[in-house]
Amino acid sequence: MIGLITRRFFQLILLLFGISFLVFMSMHMAPGDPATIIGGPNATSSDLEAIREEMGLNRPVLVQYFDYLGNILQGDFGYSYQTNQAVTEAIITRFPTTVKLAAASMIVAVIIGVVAGIISARKQNSWIDVTSTTFALVGVSIPNFWLGAMLILIFAVNLQVLPVGGLSSPVYTIEGMKELILPAITLGTASAALIARMTRSSMLEVIRSDYIRTARAKGVRKRPLIWVHALKNALIPVVTIIGINFGTLLGGTIITEQVFAINGIGRLMIDAIAARDFPIVQGTVLLVAAIFVVVNLVVDIIYALIDPRISYD
Repeated sequence: MIGLITRRFFQLILLLFGISFLVFMSMHMAPGDPATIIGGPNATSSDLEAIREEMGLNRPVLVQYFDYLGNILQGDFGYSYQTNQAVTEAIITRFPTTVKLAAASMIVAVIIGVVAGIISARKQNSWIDVTSTTFALVGVSIPNFWLGAMLILIFAVNLQVLPVGGLSSPVYTIEGMKELILPAITLGTASAALIARMTRSSMLEVIRSDYIRTARAKGVRKRPLIWVHALKNALIPVVTIIGINFGTLLGGTIITEQVFAINGIGRLMIDAIAARDFPIVQGTVLLVAAIFVVVNLVVDIIYALIDPRISYD
């Protein structure tokens, strides 16, 4: 396990170097000039040239990249072109909101997906199974922005039982929990559908295995047979889906945060892209990439805990 963690750590470093290069080059090849953002609409050509000289924007791109890389190794991710706020500070300010939204969405997805998948497997080919499979297909197909807008229209505008969003209240308060409901359902629906489908197919495979038939023949009751013996072995592929989706939720909250006016990493990233705020974009993308690698490492560790037969030697 220590060897696995060590290998993944070095992979993380190499991956972040590669992603930093691609993002840096992509942003500098995109249309737009950061100097015009910093100088404002009234800046003259001489003002813009002075800004480029001061910021080093008139130097070769590769030279700028290696300067940026050197600063990263010292823990300096630069400053926002718009607000002059440190990138690290901007990310630290927004990241807890995104984690809160992603965690709530994942809880919704896991509860709905696992329960629906197990019930569908137990009631295979019944009307419950057909209904669950249909809802799973619909859940995967519905776009987040449409679902979010419909939930706002129904529960916030017409019924007025839930707030539109914002996530401004502490999560441990009633108001904070109410603010999380609609965004969490919006973001977690697609993941719940994927988890339900994977749980169903995995449970069907495990239920038909020899050791389950043997346990049933020995008189093991149906409930512990399904929820203890079968579920533990069926969870291995489901954990993969949960882990990958949690990383996706952390990095893919852009649309949901826009719809519900949530000031998280996703909204910070999309605003920075629109404004050609290179340091913010580069910092947020590196964060998302690091999260994906760390989440995959955690999934591998959970594999070994669930199934002792798995070895990484």
